[in-house]
Amino acid sequence: MTILVTGSAGHLGEALMRSLRAQDRSTRGIDIKPSAFTDMVGSIGDGAFIRQAMSGISQVIHAATLHKPHVATRGNRDFLDTNVAGTLNLLEESVAAGVASFVFTSTTSTFGAALTPAVGEPAVWVTEDLLAVAKNIYGVTKLAAEGLCELFARNSGLPVVILRTSRFFPEIDDDPPIRGGHSAENAQANELLHRRVDIADVVGAHLLALDKAPAIGFGRYIVSATTPFSETDLAAIRHEASLVVERLFPGAGALYASRGWTMSPTLDRVYVNDRARRELGWQPRYDFQRVLDCLRDNREWRSPLALDVGSKFYHDEAFAEGPYPAG
Repeated sequence: MTILVTGSAGHLGEALMRSLRAQDRSTRGIDIKPSAFTDMVGSIGDGAFIRQAMSGISQVIHAATLHKPHVATRGNRDFLDTNVAGTLNLLEESVAAGVASFVFTSTTSTFGAALTPAVGEPAVWVTEDLLAVAKNIYGVTKLAAEGLCELFARNSGLPVVILRTSRFFPEIDDDPPIRGGHSAENAQANELLHRRVDIADVVGAHLLALDKAPAIGFGRYIVSATTPFSETDLAAIRHEASLVVERLFPGAGALYASRGWTMSPTLDRVYVNDRARRELGWQPRYDFQRVLDCLRDNREWRSPLALDVGSKFYHDEAFAEGPYPAG
C-alpha cells in the first residue's frame, strides 16, 4: 500500500514523509519543488502529472496548497488553479484508482470573519459547527476544495476526512501588533492555549485519519492543541487572559517573567478539538501545560519533529519584515 503525499517539500509534507518513512511505510511525495522528500516534481494542477503520480497509490494525504501568505504575491487565478482545480484532479484520480482513503489538509482560516467577535462580545468558541465566513481568496478556495471533497465522498463513495488545522508554522507572525509585542517563541507558546498545534500532533491526526477514513466515510475535524479553557471563560479571556491563565496554571506568570515573556492581554477565539479526540482517537501531546513544564525544567517545548523540519518560508525571496510580506 503506497501513500501519496502532496506538498512533500513543505512544512507538513516533509513532516509526514519523515514520519511515514520512519515507520517503513511505502510513500510517494510530490511537489512543485525538488527536495529530499519529493519523489516526483510537478504541479497538482497538471492532470496528466497527477494521473501518472497516482499509479499504484492506495491512500492519499493532500497537503499541497497556496497559503495565506501567498495572498499578497499571487493572483486569485493561481489560488483557484492550485487549491480548487488541483484538489479536483486528485479526487478524480483517487476515485479512478479506487484509493481506500483520502485525507485533505484544510485550515481553521476557513472560518474567516466568524473568528472575530464584535466589540464587547466574548471570545468565539470555535467548533466544527461554526458557520465559516471566508474573508480572503485563500479561505474561499479552501472552502471550495472542502466542498469538492464532500461531494466526492457523497457521490462516489470515496472515504474522505478533512482536517482543519490551526497554526503550526514556526515563522514570525503576520500580525504587526503580535510581531512587535512578543518574540516568535513567546507568541507561539501563547497560541497553544487557543489557536496553535505542534506539527508532530498534526502528523498524528493525519495518520489516524488515513486509517479511520473508510469507517468514517466523511468527516471534518478541527486539529488544534487541547485548550484549557471552557465556554465559561470566554468573556474573561476577551478582557484579561492572563488572570484566567494564572487561575488555571498557578505560577505561570512567574515562569513567563523569568523568560522575559508576556501573556497576550486578550484572546478572541478558542479552537475546540473535542470531535477529533473523540472520533479519531487523537491525543495531542504538545499543549500549554507542556510549555510550562519545559520552562520550569529549562527544556525545549517544541517537538523534535518541529525542530527537524524547521522553517520553510513561503517565498523564494526575503521581504523587509520577514520571510513573507507581512501585513
